[in-house]
Amino acid sequence: MYFRQEIGKWGENLACKYLEKNNYKIIERNFLCRQGEIDIIAEDKLKGEVVFIEVKTRSNLKYGNPSEAVNRTKQRHMKQVARYYIYKKQLSHKAIRFDVIEVYVQPSSCQINQIKQIL
Repeated sequence: MYFRQEIGKWGENLACKYLEKNNYKIIERNFLCRQGEIDIIAEDKLKGEVVFIEVKTRSNLKYGNPSEAVNRTKQRHMKQVARYYIYKKQLSHKAIRFDVIEVYVQPSSCQINQIKQIL
């Protein structure tokens, strides 16, 4: 596996731990279909929402903030995957939300920032 993929997987693992500590239940990870992929699908236990989450991990800000990588194309794919997932799992009665989790990795620390309702 390539270094960027390793960092990405590590970031997703950290994001899952963060979510579980903050009253989320992880439903699926790396849900893949023809329309694209969603990194994490979780349930916000406090609000009862299904949350589709894109995780972006960076070790530096050379190319901008991680959330800036979630461009219009990625947002469109997220919507399409969510639409398919809702249909497949018969969740049309549930409220949904789209979030981005930014993971900043430094040699001695890690910082996580959740941006809610990006769409």
